[in-house]
Amino acid sequence: MKLLALDTSTEYCSVALQMDEAVLSRHVLAGQGHSGMALAMVDELLAEGGVGLAELDGVAFGSGPGSFTGLRIACGVAQGLAFGADLPVAGISTLLALAEGSGADKAVACLDARMGEVYHGIYRRIGGCWEELSPPGLYAPGDLPLPEGGGWTGCGNGFAQYGEALRDRHGGALEAARGDVYPRAEFIARLAAPVFAHGRGVAPEEALPVYIRDKVALKTRERT
Repeated sequence: MKLLALDTSTEYCSVALQMDEAVLSRHVLAGQGHSGMALAMVDELLAEGGVGLAELDGVAFGSGPGSFTGLRIACGVAQGLAFGADLPVAGISTLLALAEGSGADKAVACLDARMGEVYHGIYRRIGGCWEELSPPGLYAPGDLPLPEGGGWTGCGNGFAQYGEALRDRHGGALEAARGDVYPRAEFIARLAAPVFAHGRGVAPEEALPVYIRDKVALKTRERT
């Protein structure tokens, strides 16, 4: 299985090339420079791996939730690459990628959504497969759905931004909290491999971002 994966849903620009068991990756703090960096990083990895686009089995991207602009960039790059090489595309949840990157089997994934809110999902891994217990949603830190039982690992930069509030909300359910986990492209590639293996990739024009939030800024009266 050879596939390319990318994520620009946060301030990081991340690209990975998976070739069977080997993975090449780049993960760079991009700020607002994702659009100028993503394709250059793709070219670097393909050259390093000695692989052409047409030799890949698919292109995967972090479909959201996350930065509106970042999600559009990742989706557009994935669509463009896949269309030119006649490849299928897989959009992978950024929250599920956090769970995959947490190293835990019970994960509460939280991404900072700005405006005092987080994107949140709850996942449990059974037999090597992830089960979604609470779908991606947008919440204030004090209103999150709670997982059942204990032994959960919090993951994502929501725990860096709202750590105290999130720990208070979850009480004793959290065993650990990792605010340093991001939805890196290698996690997305790992999750996308079975999607392509089972023929569940879609045509490039059918790949879409998942925004969840329907606005990107507070109105003046909402900031007071």
